[in-house]
Amino acid sequence: MTQNKTQPTGASVVDFIAAVTPERRRKDAETLNALFQHITGFNPQLWGPSIIGYGRYHYRYETGREGDFLATGFSPRKAALSIYIMPGYQDYRDTLARLGKHKTGVSCLYINKLDDIDLDVLAKLIQTGLADLDKIWPVHPN
Repeated sequence: MTQNKTQPTGASVVDFIAAVTPERRRKDAETLNALFQHITGFNPQLWGPSIIGYGRYHYRYETGREGDFLATGFSPRKAALSIYIMPGYQDYRDTLARLGKHKTGVSCLYINKLDDIDLDVLAKLIQTGLADLDKIWPVHPN
């Protein structure tokens, strides 16, 4: 059985955020880190080279594939901030309509800069996504 490519690394989240460029992206990463910690109550953990995760869950599909993955998190990528809500965004249309300027993928939300969105709405998305994930697969601290 293959493992997920993205695994926890044990690297310092503080050092990772401190190295983010440009400065605006680093400031946004600091704000998101504080927001995610406040909402989840979990300490951050670096997953792979660039994803900051909060909590984890163990999944098992009907196919037999199973593994562990971050429950929620973000990555301050050059092109955009990527926000990960693991159940995906398809059931959150009403909330997303109030968020501000963004794009979505299956379980990724792309934001150019935090000034483009309503942080209270983002907080609601994170809370709801985490609660919905916990109904499917229990969420645990890192």
